[in-house]
Amino acid sequence: MSTEQTRGLATLAGGCFWCLEAVYKELRGVERVVSGYAGGHVANPTYRQVCDGTTGHAEVVQITYDPAAVSYRELLEVFFTIHDPTTLNRQGADVGTQYRSAVFYHDREQRETAEQVIAELTAEEVWDSPVVTEVVPLETFYPAEDYHQDYFERNPSQPYCRAVVAPKVSKFRKHFLEKLKA
Repeated sequence: MSTEQTRGLATLAGGCFWCLEAVYKELRGVERVVSGYAGGHVANPTYRQVCDGTTGHAEVVQITYDPAAVSYRELLEVFFTIHDPTTLNRQGADVGTQYRSAVFYHDREQRETAEQVIAELTAEEVWDSPVVTEVVPLETFYPAEDYHQDYFERNPSQPYCRAVVAPKVSKFRKHFLEKLKA
């Protein structure tokens, strides 16, 4: 079996892709995180087009992971901890369909797992409002421009990174200390 066949691929949208990328890069079992766009109707969209909200795309991360080290369910547990899945088309001050909460599944098993996790969170009444996370098939993933890759790592002092990304990374580290990369 080749390495490709033993790796999982997950595509998630939970607001700004810089936040998700920064968190998942620290999770044990995650091998690669690429910021990009999914869920829209324009081929090869640019960041400016996506920010205008006219392409239908969401900011997403595509995660390559080792299922022997981290499960898809665990990726979703992190996902539902680090963003607010109850706000429609927004995360904090970021407003628009490009900031929606979505699980772009790659196969039936991922769809079923996402639906099950959402049902469990709903039954546990984790939030006061209903979960509005979309669970939709991934049609096409477009990598974002190079300057968006490793953004937090390269720009930790940038005001948005200090105010928004860093607190999410801290929250992740606090909740998932035992799952951090060494």
